[in-house]
Amino acid sequence: MNAPMSLRRTLLLGILLPLFGFVIINTVVLYRQALAAADTAYDRTLLATAKSLSEQLAVVGEGTEAQVRSSLAYSALEAFEADNRSRIFYRVSGFSNEMVSGFDDLPPPRKRMPDQKIYAALVHFYDDEYRGVPVRMAVLLQPVASSTSQGMTTIQVAETLELRQTLARQILIDTLWRQAALVIVIVLVVVFVVQRATRPVRSISQALTRRSENDLSPLPTDSAPREVLPLLEATNQHMQRLSQLLDHQKRFVRDTSHQLRTPLAVLKTQVQSARRGDVPPLQALEEIGHTVDRATELANQMLALAKVEQLRQDRDAPVVDWGEVVRSVALDLAPLIADRGLDFSLDVQHAPVRSHEWALRELSRNLLHNAIKHCPPDSRLSMAMACDSRTAALSICDSGPGIPEHLRERLFQPFATDHGARPSSSGSGLGLAICHGIVQSLGGSIDMQNRETHGRIAGLDVTVRLPLAPPDTEDTHGP
Repeated sequence: MNAPMSLRRTLLLGILLPLFGFVIINTVVLYRQALAAADTAYDRTLLATAKSLSEQLAVVGEGTEAQVRSSLAYSALEAFEADNRSRIFYRVSGFSNEMVSGFDDLPPPRKRMPDQKIYAALVHFYDDEYRGVPVRMAVLLQPVASSTSQGMTTIQVAETLELRQTLARQILIDTLWRQAALVIVIVLVVVFVVQRATRPVRSISQALTRRSENDLSPLPTDSAPREVLPLLEATNQHMQRLSQLLDHQKRFVRDTSHQLRTPLAVLKTQVQSARRGDVPPLQALEEIGHTVDRATELANQMLALAKVEQLRQDRDAPVVDWGEVVRSVALDLAPLIADRGLDFSLDVQHAPVRSHEWALRELSRNLLHNAIKHCPPDSRLSMAMACDSRTAALSICDSGPGIPEHLRERLFQPFATDHGARPSSSGSGLGLAICHGIVQSLGGSIDMQNRETHGRIAGLDVTVRLPLAPPDTEDTHGP
């Protein structure tokens, strides 16, 4: 598996590779422009040479017998040869393209004369080859006249390219040196800037490396660049969720070990007492069974409380009909209601809620079971559900003793005794904590108020509100 590319390397390659490509293209362009400038300058010398040749021409004869004569010696052209590193060849052709003077084997000029741009004279410059050597050729059409005759002569001047090539190489070397120096400066600046820009990322990486495995405190964001802030904020949020999950797990293990220790100790004592014969066998078995039931209920509630934390992390729950869940829970607990002779009424309606079915069932069952347990025999108990455009509200009204004031502040804390219960009474104190956790995870609210009649508490009204699922996402699953 290929190792991931570092941020610094990505930035350096992303900046320097296009820079190198631009420098190479710029170098080629500058070199060609310099060569064009050198050709323009040296072509002026060629034109001056051709004009000096034209000044030495004269017309001899009259009419059709007229001929062009040249009095220029080749040694006169040595002044135009620069530093003896280039040679000049010439040829003068008469009115009928006959050889007048110069080198007769010099290639004839090209037939078509192009449009003139820089020089106004009838001169044409082009590259050619003479005696196997590349040359720069200048062709000048020069009118020559006398008192009796006139015509157009052709003057060719060719120069070898040694001086031009030397100048071109020098221009190339100077250009490359300048470009290399520029590239070195840019590379140093880019490396410095990239190192400085990625320093906060390296500092964060080093800080995370030095941390202990249990350190989930937020990363500092004061000196971080603006572009890194979203990553740091997302990381801090993730670490906060991990910290909450870890705290929940620690609290769960601590509470579980503490709460299970008591029923297990009681169970051990009851078994030892039964072995010694301190109580009749049937009574001992009944006490042992009661203790096992309490331990089983406590374990189930602890697992439900732990599962509530998973519900907080779940963002892809289905849509469930809460009304159907409440009706199903009421049917399950109907034997308990009948056993206490309660006057029970149920009024529910369709209420699509985005949640897992087990969460709604656990919420409804805990609240109803709690109400049944605290209702006096032959008293009244009612469950009703109402919906508006946004929320569904479940109300449970019992006829119990209500909530004591000393328990109201810690009512939803784990292992606080249930409402109206004495500290010595049965009950794990997890039921309301589970309900509160489920309601919070679903974005709802739970409210408990004592109902008073003639200045006395006549029961407890519990109201749970949960947000309804949007109509376009309603795909209701029943219980």
